[in-house]
Amino acid sequence: MSVHDSRVKAIGGDERYPQYKGKALLVVNTASRCGYTPQHEAIEEIYQRYKRRGFEILAFPSSDCGGQEPGTNHEIEKFCELRCRTTFQLFAKFSVKGPQAAPLYRCLTTLPENGGEVTWNPNRFLVDPTGKVVAQLDSGVEPTSAEMKERIEATLPRT
Repeated sequence: MSVHDSRVKAIGGDERYPQYKGKALLVVNTASRCGYTPQHEAIEEIYQRYKRRGFEILAFPSSDCGGQEPGTNHEIEKFCELRCRTTFQLFAKFSVKGPQAAPLYRCLTTLPENGGEVTWNPNRFLVDPTGKVVAQLDSGVEPTSAEMKERIEATLPRT
């Protein structure tokens, strides 16, 4: 199974990954009550910086890491919209680790070449335009760091 084959539900309805084929993706598990939640603003900053170059951020709220996302999908959407001012794609809350993990996250975390199980919020998976995971970055990597920017730029589609 490929990242592009995963069916996921957006906050506002169904979405399917093929619309993201050919784009570089940063897949992020998020939680509104996590100590790293202020990174949402920096994640939005890199989204604005690279979106015109074929880059998308896909955010998946989850309560798997310390129960830090207790809200409903509607509450999460309003929090991200009003407090964090995010515009990147937000998906419906689901599980990102363990046996109950959604198929997308099983794909991201179980292939040998990928980094392994989600450790905390936000873990980020950088996916190239073909759907291959090229990096797993943990919470401590600042979204606007030189390391992150270099990895994103190396993953962007070639025009």
